[in-house]
Amino acid sequence: MKLIAKIRGTGSYLPERILTNSDLEKIVETSDEWIVSRTGMKERRIARSDEFTSDMGAAAARIALKEAGIEPEEVDFILVATLTPDYLFPSTACLIQQIIGSKNAASLDIQAACTGYLYALSLAKAFVEAGTYKNILVVAAEKLSTITNYKDRSTCVLFGDGASACVVSSEGKGLAIQSVRLGSDGEQAELLIMPAGGCRQPASAETIAEDKHYIKMAGNEVFKHAVRRMEAACKECLEAAKIGESEISWVVPHQANIRIIDAIAKRFQHLPPERVFKTVQKYGNTSASSIGIALHELCKEQPLGSGEKILLTAFGAGLTWGAALLEVEG
Repeated sequence: MKLIAKIRGTGSYLPERILTNSDLEKIVETSDEWIVSRTGMKERRIARSDEFTSDMGAAAARIALKEAGIEPEEVDFILVATLTPDYLFPSTACLIQQIIGSKNAASLDIQAACTGYLYALSLAKAFVEAGTYKNILVVAAEKLSTITNYKDRSTCVLFGDGASACVVSSEGKGLAIQSVRLGSDGEQAELLIMPAGGCRQPASAETIAEDKHYIKMAGNEVFKHAVRRMEAACKECLEAAKIGESEISWVVPHQANIRIIDAIAKRFQHLPPERVFKTVQKYGNTSASSIGIALHELCKEQPLGSGEKILLTAFGAGLTWGAALLEVEG
């Protein structure tokens, strides 16, 4: 019998501290009107100084495990998508394994920036359907406040902290992962980058003085690539599943900014705008964790019926992009 990977439980975690547009007005030359009109963001969450990516990821993981009805010891593999790991090594996945007590799990970090959740979901689907692992915990967590330059108004208004998680298994009922399509373009790597901190530019007094340990982004170019690549990934994903656009119940896009989300929404002519799920106004761009946070809230807030189809899509640094189609099981 063919194994079908499905999301059995979801979880999310947001730090308590809220950073509003009014707060940002006090630290950088900007305004609430400017931020809302260009990004749709009103506030975002910021982790405590003693709260790390692993802590947030573990909190989201516990919720997903409880929802799935799976004990930590039953997890076979932990996949963590993040571009803000606690350390370069050991992996944040190993740290989360220890925190939640999944002593029988293998652990691995992956890095695909804002598309990380979809990349991890693709790997989990492949492992489960190959019969290699039974229960896989996917975590996407980011503490972007640590790499955000709060002197740069073009980027500091965008990013927030948070985590999401899901349990992928072939057993039980949940959201069947019907198809996944991923892509990348390394020729555009310079458009969205943190220049220093790796082996090309190790940390030094000079790199710190030159603010090279913060996010650098060519916003207009990123916007053009994001809309085009996400649309193409969505179409490829639907074609792979042999379904039409009119059969989609919800679109859950990466919460990059409202202009990108609205541009993607316009590509789905048969889908009402209110069926494009948004959290960007509350949490800003939380990179890899954003889709998972939105999916968890969608599952909590909306009664999803058997057969409904949910399309996830994301775009991030690399450049990377992707889409995944989920179907609600009865």
